[in-house]
Amino acid sequence: GPADIRAAGSATGDSLQQRHGGSGRKPRRRARSFVTIRGARENNLDNLTVKIPEGRLTCVTGVSGSGKSTLVEQVLYQGWLRETGQAAEPGEFDSIRGFDRFEEVVLMTQAPVGRSSRSNPATYLKAWDEVRKIFASTPEAKAAGIQPGAFSFNAAGGRCEECSGMGTVTLEMHFMADLTVACESCGGRRFRSHVLEVRYRGVAIDEVLGMTIDAAFEFFQDKPRVGARLEALRSVGLGYLTLGQPTATLSGGEAQRMKLASFLNAGGDGRRRLFLFDEPTTGLHLRDVSRLVQVLHELVERGDTVVVVEHNTDFIAEADWIIDLGPEGGEGGGKVVAEGTPAQVATKGDGETARVLQDLVEPAA
Repeated sequence: GPADIRAAGSATGDSLQQRHGGSGRKPRRRARSFVTIRGARENNLDNLTVKIPEGRLTCVTGVSGSGKSTLVEQVLYQGWLRETGQAAEPGEFDSIRGFDRFEEVVLMTQAPVGRSSRSNPATYLKAWDEVRKIFASTPEAKAAGIQPGAFSFNAAGGRCEECSGMGTVTLEMHFMADLTVACESCGGRRFRSHVLEVRYRGVAIDEVLGMTIDAAFEFFQDKPRVGARLEALRSVGLGYLTLGQPTATLSGGEAQRMKLASFLNAGGDGRRRLFLFDEPTTGLHLRDVSRLVQVLHELVERGDTVVVVEHNTDFIAEADWIIDLGPEGGEGGGKVVAEGTPAQVATKGDGETARVLQDLVEPAA
């Protein structure tokens, strides 16, 4: 059982042990300002009025079909689009107050990122530009007059033109699915031979694309401009991806966390944002769930507001505020079952979320 796993000393065991002690973060003071949605009636929402605290991490919880996504995506997000004059068809509601305090509302969906087959983690976070400069500054590259552009697989010059820098070619098979095979000209290495001969610390450019983000972070540890971009990907639990993996092949959860990494990378540009997430923990190990929580709390420390539709109870226990919908799905849903801090919901709440939280948080006095 869980007690045995906790004692076993694995990553899962460590996570289970930690969560019973809580994160040690001090609860934030009560928010002074709120985004207030009044009279939300879309789908099964039962004329709801809810307040979302600004500058906090809020979880919208409840059983499947209780109205969570309807509230966050169709009412709140589409409402913002309409408010800012963008094409939108929001769900029914009376009013939403408090949008004026945000310069941007970002819906972090699980839709694919960088749809082109050329997009990968290295290009999406602009780390490749830095890698190209590093390779071009090696003595070998300088002696041969090889510029940073030669290390691009997206532009003619140093890439293999047979496969246009993809490393693979697609053969059209009549009556059968197309076949993708390694390019014969470059042997799948994506670049021309004179470019592949340039080495940085003994490694060729195509080998960098084959590195995991974790390995590349270690390899470029003395290059802060690359490191910062890779650290953003590691902090959202994507360190196991290779730099060259096409972003089109990522799962929904991975795509969402990749977008999050690009916002972390943008750093404090001073814009106040409201981020909306739908189940970002999908496919994450417990240990990575706690890292994701930390990252979202970093956004809040930066002045952003974060709203997460979530069912992962470890995650919910770490929120500042909970809006629990239910009590059931469909016709029996769409009501606010509980609202408050995790401790308040554990104490006063009625229903599944409250029951599970009672084991995870100290109840409110």
